[in-house]
Amino acid sequence: MNLGLAGKRAIITGGTRGIGRKIAETLAADGCDVALCARSADAVEDTVTALKASGVRAIGSPVDVGNNDAVRAWVASAADELGGLDILVPNVSAMGTAPGEESWRAGTEIDLLGTVRAVEAAMPYLEKSDAASIVAIASVAAVAVFGGVRPYNAVKAALIAYMAALSAELAPKRIRANSVSPGTIYFDGGVWQQREREAPEIFKMAFNRNPMGRMGTPQEVANATVFLASPAASFITGTNLIVDGALSQRVQF
Repeated sequence: MNLGLAGKRAIITGGTRGIGRKIAETLAADGCDVALCARSADAVEDTVTALKASGVRAIGSPVDVGNNDAVRAWVASAADELGGLDILVPNVSAMGTAPGEESWRAGTEIDLLGTVRAVEAAMPYLEKSDAASIVAIASVAAVAVFGGVRPYNAVKAALIAYMAALSAELAPKRIRANSVSPGTIYFDGGVWQQREREAPEIFKMAFNRNPMGRMGTPQEVANATVFLASPAASFITGTNLIVDGALSQRVQF
């Protein structure tokens, strides 16, 4: 399938590792110019260099999306440097699983408000695109009860609701807004590899809940995200696409 991404321009927050890195690589492989940010300047530089090998334009900067002024300024600067913007993928997460107000604040600042800031900064550019799309990375933990009471679950649920509300508001402007909710995704340096090493019993329990007998990969999430972001999904908006291998066994309306 031709996704229609050649010549399009995308911004990804948290694009240097795991799911974000694979989204950036998949967009670039389809001919999309990419701007990305992350906290580590070295990781940003390495990722940008790798993306340029695909023959597309790639730029990046170290940015803390919890910093209101910094993220808004970077999105505008990146869109200007790309010559416009067609796709925004807010991906950064504080991974707030610890109890206590500090974890709730971090999740709200990074996952939710970081997305709001990026969307608001991107809006003047998306309004000029003929194929504008926003795809936020949420989690299956937002739609099923996993791990007890955690900030992560709640802020990801709020993120899905935010995308749904945006989809209705922005539809007359032909700007689509969706979310993707991954299940348990395993990759080097990721949270599940860390738990495999540090909390093997928890890892085994989570692994065994997967009906397909395995965890997912960042590429599988990237494939879904890039499709939703692309012109090939031009009439899909307001949806939350779950990529979890039937981990959350329920009827989704």
